[in-house]
Amino acid sequence: MTSARRTVLKLLATAPVAAHVARATPAAAAEPTPGIVKPLPPELFTVRGSNAETRFAALRGTGYHTPVDRFFVRNHTSTPLLDARTWSLTVWGSGLRGGPRRFSYRELRALPSVVHDVALECAGNGRNFFTTQQHDTVTGTPWTLGAVGVARWRGVRLAEVLRRAGIGGHAVDVMPRGLDAEYVAGGVSKGRVRRPLPVAKALDDVILAYEMNGAPLPHDHGFPVRVVVPAWVGIASIKWLGDIEVSAEPLYSPWNTEFYRLFGSAYPADGGTPLTVRNVRSAFELDHGSVFAAHRIHHLTGRSWSGLAPVTRVDVSTDGGTHWHQARLEDLPRRNGWVRWSFPWRPRTTGPAELLARATDAAGNTQPDRTVPNTQGFLFDAVVRVPVTVG
Repeated sequence: MTSARRTVLKLLATAPVAAHVARATPAAAAEPTPGIVKPLPPELFTVRGSNAETRFAALRGTGYHTPVDRFFVRNHTSTPLLDARTWSLTVWGSGLRGGPRRFSYRELRALPSVVHDVALECAGNGRNFFTTQQHDTVTGTPWTLGAVGVARWRGVRLAEVLRRAGIGGHAVDVMPRGLDAEYVAGGVSKGRVRRPLPVAKALDDVILAYEMNGAPLPHDHGFPVRVVVPAWVGIASIKWLGDIEVSAEPLYSPWNTEFYRLFGSAYPADGGTPLTVRNVRSAFELDHGSVFAAHRIHHLTGRSWSGLAPVTRVDVSTDGGTHWHQARLEDLPRRNGWVRWSFPWRPRTTGPAELLARATDAAGNTQPDRTVPNTQGFLFDAVVRVPVTVG
């Protein structure tokens, strides 16, 4: 590490963050609340430690964009309460042609803006099914399928900010870092959440968002400014952005070395390359264990998504996978979002049943029957078997 980089890191670490930053707490110290600001009614969310998973049944009839009050929350520590009046973004590093550049909230909002509909999804979404469906042993938050949401984001292109900061042609990596409290794992501080992007991605479609669904970002979703990285796993979309390092050399953090790689017997010992693009998934808008009346038509609904290409087809099985039928897509396929779909079902016999949904995207990627397991439980993309009862 160069002396200049050490100096800037020290300044950033000791600079006042804002009005208030919630402190991290040891995992063993149970909190009455998970460090999340917005209400978490049980009919909308399942609280999982410092996180809140959307109940997919709560999305039925809500439209294309996930309402903010139903959007999942993924926190490593607690939501910091920041003040936009005192907040600023520092862009710095050896990949710039000059010295550090600061942007105030007002300056950032004055730059040309873009609006994109983008899905954000935790890389561990579906982790629970490694255990319950495949009987694999994995670690991490046991998400079902509710760690995903689509919002309309407004912000400035990261490329515009980097250009104004003086990014050089020799830049290799760009690393945003959040202002949430330092993350502690196994008694060791990993520092604030940060993860590098290759400069090609940073200069492509990444935005620094300050609005979500037409309103300023809520605290839990990154206020005042967050990164939004289309198609990539959610860890790349750093919340509560504080600084961006632009480097002439590759950058590393625990979030692209220790975590967010695929470890396990089927993978390289070092976990291979860091996770980037999300894979194909589907979810019914109903709770597992739902009860349906026999001999009546039920309109099953759900959503499917892929970071690889737009979803163009969804097939549904109502008999545990023996027979498949094409569902009706309610949206035109689009990149970086999802499609809603529906299927009419008239069960004729009573008793237990299994519902399955399988999506296929425009590049031919489809959901397998089984996901090759990895120890941290990332990128579960197998068809999920949803148990229901016909009464």
